[in-house]
Formats: sequence, structure tokens, C-alpha cells
Amino acid sequence: MTPPLVPGLHYYTVVVDGAEFADPGSQAFFGGGKHASAVEVPEPGADYYAIKDVPHGQVREVWYASKPTGGWRHALVYLPPGYDSATGTRYPALYLQHGGGEDETGWVRQGRANFILDNLIAAGKAKPMIVVMAYGYARRAGAPTTSSASTAAPDPDARRRVMQEMASTFQADMTEALIPFVDATFRTIADREHRAMAGLSMGGGQTLSIGLTHLDTFSALGVFSGARGANDIKAAYNGVFADAEAFNKKVHAFYVSIGTTENTQGARAFHTALDAQGIKHTYYESEGTAHEWQTWRRSFHGFAPLLFQK
Repeated sequence: MTPPLVPGLHYYTVVVDGAEFADPGSQAFFGGGKHASAVEVPEPGADYYAIKDVPHGQVREVWYASKPTGGWRHALVYLPPGYDSATGTRYPALYLQHGGGEDETGWVRQGRANFILDNLIAAGKAKPMIVVMAYGYARRAGAPTTSSASTAAPDPDARRRVMQEMASTFQADMTEALIPFVDATFRTIADREHRAMAGLSMGGGQTLSIGLTHLDTFSALGVFSGARGANDIKAAYNGVFADAEAFNKKVHAFYVSIGTTENTQGARAFHTALDAQGIKHTYYESEGTAHEWQTWRRSFHGFAPLLFQK
């Protein structure tokens, strides 16, 4: 017997004679750097991520060539309801990133972002948009293989170097390969006013490092469980917050969230510093949830309606 579980998605594995593996009688999800089974505990009264009788978008798989990595990269792309029939319509695009130890399937398979957005669009609460979910680990062409596993190196300096190189490469992949591919392949409105970025945990950190240094590319940012405190908010991220008035005019939505039972110190400090500097943003705490998909489902549900509004 296990104690009652709180609502949300819970990973589990089966251990037999010391060997750990996914339950062969259940569906497997990629999380924590491995495939694991999961059980969903419904949240009473919460149907925003349920499959409803509303028009549904489609999630498609794409492969794109990436010069920064010297290879082919995989992504999932959500196309809103009516995309195929409304051939004269162009859409804004959100680039939505997974967390550490996960991959590009997480936001659909675990996060149910497609159903959340279907329901919001049907209710008139969010604009129809394209959502691009790409693999957040990357290595330069010719560089030694790096992966989520290699970031667990015992040498902190070596781990830091791997993480920095991976972040730099993914930034180049997104700006030089992924975004141009999406704009050329799908009917996007290909300007910063109609492009946003968001992510959870590691993906939230990527959103800060890429989004805040590329405000010529993105006009809205969402950081779910990925914000850390800044010693000097005016100097952080190449001084992007130094001129609050200029930032507030340029960034149309800046969303920061955290679960109340995870480590809230960094997010709360970041929120306080932004407030003190006069940076307009939305701060949300998910009551009773930890570093988990229920926090990020709620965060995406709160963030999506803020996007691409006049």
C-alpha cells in the first residue's frame, strides 16, 4: 500500500532483483533522464487539461537541419484548430521548452499542453497559435557527445562547462536553425511581436538566457520553476532590466511561476527584485504543488491567455 497521492502525474518504476525498469503493462514517459511509467491522479474540479468536445489542434513531428549541430534535429509542432482549412491565415508562434532530463515530447505527453490550448482557444481565452517544442540538449558539430547524463559529471567545473556549451549551442540552434525552419515551413507571422518563448525548469532558464538577450526576436516570455534570484537586477542578463520603461514597452508579457512546495527562494527573490525595479510581470505560485507537471500545467494555463493580445 502507498499513501494517498496528491493530484497530478506521478512517475514510478518497477524494481525486480535490483533492476529498475518501466512497467511493461503501462505507458512509458520520458522523464528524469529515463523512460518511466506514470499514474495520473485527477485534480478535483480541474478540467482545463482534459480532452473535451471542442475543436482540436494537431501535433506534428518535424525534422530540421541544424548547421550549429551539424545534424538533424527533432521537434513537435502544435497547429491550432482549423490550421489546414484556413489557408489564408497566419499565426503567432510560441517556443515551449521542456526541463532537465526530459525531451521534446514532455509538454504534450505529460503536460497535455495541446489540450490546455484547445480548451482555452475554444473558450475564447487564448489566441490560436502555433507551439513549437524542440529538444533542449544540443552539441556543436564535431564536439564530444553531450547529453543530460553527462551533466552529472562529478567535477563541478566540468559539469558547468558542459552546461554552458550546451546552452550556447542550443541558443544558436534555436535562433539560426529552428526559428527560420518554422517560419519557412508553417504559416507564422514571422516577427518579434508574434513570437514568444517559455519553458519549465531548465527550459525556464533557457527562456531567460535566450529570450532576454534576444528581445529583437521575442516579445513575451514565460518562466515556470526556472527563475533564480539576481544579486544586481540592473546588471542581470546584460542589463536588460536597467531601463524599466524601455523593457515594459518592448515585452508584452513576462510570466514567472513556482510551486509552493518546491524551492521558492529564487523565484520569490526574482519577483521581488523585478517589482522593486518597476519591471511589469505576472507572478504566480501554484498552491500545494512541487517541481512537477501539475505546477507547469497550471502555469501554462495561466500564461497562454496573456500571449499576443492587442
